[in-house]
Amino acid sequence: MPSRCLPGDSGPSFDSLQEVFDRKPFRPAVNLSNPTITNISFTLYAVLGVNEKTQILNTFLWLRLYWFHEFLIWDPDVCDGITRISLPVNNVWMPDIIVYEFVDDDVSQACPYVYVNHTGHIRYDRMLRLVSACNLEIFSFPFDIQNCTFTFGSYMHTIKHVRVKTALPFDQISGNSKRYLEASGEWELVEILGEEGILKFGVDEWDIITFWVVIKRRPILYVVNLLIPSSFLMIIDILSFYLPPHSVDRASFKMTLILGYTVFLLIMNDLLPSTANGTPIIGIYFSVCLALMVISLLETVIITNVLHHNSMKYRDVPRWVQVVVLRYIGSLICYRRPEELPKTELTKKDSGDPWTIHTSHTASSLSTNSSGVAVPELVEICADLRAMRSHLNVLQREEKLQDQWCHVGYILDFLLFRIYLVIITCYALVIISMWCIWMYH
Repeated sequence: MPSRCLPGDSGPSFDSLQEVFDRKPFRPAVNLSNPTITNISFTLYAVLGVNEKTQILNTFLWLRLYWFHEFLIWDPDVCDGITRISLPVNNVWMPDIIVYEFVDDDVSQACPYVYVNHTGHIRYDRMLRLVSACNLEIFSFPFDIQNCTFTFGSYMHTIKHVRVKTALPFDQISGNSKRYLEASGEWELVEILGEEGILKFGVDEWDIITFWVVIKRRPILYVVNLLIPSSFLMIIDILSFYLPPHSVDRASFKMTLILGYTVFLLIMNDLLPSTANGTPIIGIYFSVCLALMVISLLETVIITNVLHHNSMKYRDVPRWVQVVVLRYIGSLICYRRPEELPKTELTKKDSGDPWTIHTSHTASSLSTNSSGVAVPELVEICADLRAMRSHLNVLQREEKLQDQWCHVGYILDFLLFRIYLVIITCYALVIISMWCIWMYH
């Protein structure tokens, strides 16, 4: 029934619309068998926060609803050319459109008015702070892409009473949102997809519209604050292999590095997402880096044990160690002992060794005079010379054993360092490749 303007009024007045206001509790349809069509569109203005632990997405929307009120119709020619008026929200019937993923109270300011066209079409604009449940996948953090769902539909009215349609094409909704969200903090809008559908529950059906909001995290903050410092610490750990292996400073340096890396992880723990569903790969990356540092320290402990413990006990190098380590592994890593010289030079060196004292002949000649009588002083000198020779031989043997164990330690150190370097390189390439794929996905 068209609304009429009262004489003397320049447009519909409160008195002329009183009959319509009295019918507010009833759906505005002349024939109640005809459903009221509600058109929906929104603009994603901001992503306020993402809580990975509680699986909640906090966004801010500009929501717009359209529907047709069959009792709010008037003739502009009769009503002084007025084609649109605003009415209080509390005086007109509104569709009970909700977001099914809503998990918290809406604290945003509601618009108190609606616009009514003379044809009976109503437009209602409002700001909506939407706290919705979302299945967040954080495995690829900080290069993660989240796909959250917004499902709009009537809370009470079934498909026989209220139909839900989109007011704008989905690509236009996505384009409008990108223009407003392109400068928004940590998150970047990839696209908004949508689909109209029907929700069945028992014998009843509800008309719904499902929007898929795809957002991508901007990773620069986490790359600068997490990945780059961690990479620097790993590079320092690799360079620590160039410290002398026979020095205890290398082990102390590595222990200090591990302690610093642990403190770094504790400080940066607040930047990492936490959820019971899984662990992000960046957490695995940090754990593996810490494990590699511990392995590096264990390698240093082993080499230190070989260089100090075994050599100080003056144990002979086992034959299998000489064959496997000194010969085969040394050849494999192209290790050359600096004192390797031809046999002729070694013979000359041994023959001219000032520490080699030949006292067998001189002792007998010095111990007796021409008459064959032994002189006590000479006998004492000969005994001292024999003791000196025995002591020098022991020193030469100990020096030779220490030299052999040092070469065993150096060869093992070179071998383990190269294995460690290969592992680090492969691990870094895998991580970088995965993150590059996710970044440009």
